[in-house]
Amino acid sequence: MPKAGSLRSSLEDDKGIKVGTVLILLAGRFRGRRVVLLKKEKKTGTLVVTGPYKINGVPLRRVDPAYVIATSTKIDLGKINLAPVTEDFFARPKASKSKSEEAFFKKGDKAEKVELPQAKKDAQAKIDEQIMTAIKGDEDMAKYLGSIFSLHDRDLPHAMKF
Repeated sequence: MPKAGSLRSSLEDDKGIKVGTVLILLAGRFRGRRVVLLKKEKKTGTLVVTGPYKINGVPLRRVDPAYVIATSTKIDLGKINLAPVTEDFFARPKASKSKSEEAFFKKGDKAEKVELPQAKKDAQAKIDEQIMTAIKGDEDMAKYLGSIFSLHDRDLPHAMKF
């Protein structure tokens, strides 16, 4: 019997998920949104995807392969530059630990909104620009990426071809 780790990696490879594949997110804040796969992270096994942000509001993010449906739609991204997107790109900033009385009583107040670093905004803009050039001639692709996937009463997901 194969080890669980080797079985999982072989299953992920069999899904046919390749760079440029359009995926449907199944859970989380952006469930039902169509996104473009940018790369697979070998170390963690997660997928790096984006909307692009200009079309459907999905930023660069990591997603577990169990929470996506791969569609048969593919976008030829060519040589997309993903140099700024590393493990550190997704790391959250360390919060300062203040153990004072004031900090204890401030917990009930609303947290301050944290501004996204300019480096992340620039990386998102550059990657979106590269994807937009790949789909610029196809208006239907932009509409497809902007639409939301949902199921209704008589929809049979097992009979659908994605």
